[in-house]
Amino acid sequence: MSSNQILITTKELTQFLSLQLQLLKDPTIDGLVAPIMLWGPPGVGKSSVVRELCQQQGIQFIDIRLAQREPVDIRGLPVAREDRVDWLLSGEWPRDPHSRGIILFDELTAADRSLQVAAYEIILDRRLGDLYSLPPGWLVMAAGNRSSDRAVAYTMSSALANRFCHLELTANLTSWTQWARENEVDDGLIAFLRYQPQCFFDMEADLERGWPSPRSWERVSFYLKQQQELGDTLLQKVICGLVGAGAAYQLSAFLKSRDQMPDVHLMLNGKIPIHIPERPDMLFAFCSALSHKLWQSPTMLDTRISRFLEIGVVMSSDFATLTLVDCLQHPKTEEMQRRTELILGHQKFDLWSEKHGQSFDALQGSDLIANAPI
Repeated sequence: MSSNQILITTKELTQFLSLQLQLLKDPTIDGLVAPIMLWGPPGVGKSSVVRELCQQQGIQFIDIRLAQREPVDIRGLPVAREDRVDWLLSGEWPRDPHSRGIILFDELTAADRSLQVAAYEIILDRRLGDLYSLPPGWLVMAAGNRSSDRAVAYTMSSALANRFCHLELTANLTSWTQWARENEVDDGLIAFLRYQPQCFFDMEADLERGWPSPRSWERVSFYLKQQQELGDTLLQKVICGLVGAGAAYQLSAFLKSRDQMPDVHLMLNGKIPIHIPERPDMLFAFCSALSHKLWQSPTMLDTRISRFLEIGVVMSSDFATLTLVDCLQHPKTEEMQRRTELILGHQKFDLWSEKHGQSFDALQGSDLIANAPI
């Protein structure tokens, strides 16, 4: 990693963007709030993070793909008016002085120098001459690929680079796993990527075809849910088209092994004896299914929690802690707190804690998710 690369996680980026938006509520300091240049390889979800934050905060999001624009789209179109020239500005620029949002100049590094120059003024000075000023509640940022990503990338001028806060978003399986659980990504797919983390992101594959990235795995999850309509053969071809044949066939073999796994739903309900798979691939799938299915049914919840903790006592500390951490997660703080109270307050938790307490204590506080074993 170059010393100039400042790596940031999705969670950290969301936290920083939220602060920037909060600071912009004071119109007297909008010139001090630095525009952000978000670097990263294709497929890591640079624009998706920004879009989801805007949706969560109920503010506007304008995504300007510079590589698909002309300079007049940014500066405006000159129109002759008798003895003068007027400028027609794009209708997408926000006009409401009380509005809030984020303008993302995506693919900035894929735009040629004339387009970059056209975007300078709005990025650096939040205005277009005397014609237009960006409302104070708007944050300006840009995103682009690095020259090492084998994507189209032009160099950025030193004048433009010096005005940005440069951050780099990378493919991080731990933070993606948390996001995946919150967004109902297939639990078998999550288990597979934990078992084979080298398949999560791989730019050494044929980049002119499908290759593994956070974006492509999200789409794989979508099509896994269409298995009945697609059939096994066509589904396999679709997954190969998304992530490449190597990762696709490894996923297929992993999911088939899941069929040999004991019925987790019946085990949680106490209908069948506790049995922990020995094969590593099946154990990852088993743990993922446990944390996913525990909360699926509101009936017999006390029985299911009791059984969940009994199963954890039989497991090794690393997998038991991984499963417990997973089952506590939820995007809503109230629900996470409810789950934590139900699990940690259960009478069987003392027995679980006697065996795994030291491992679990190591994951307490702010590192609960970041340090979860994968």
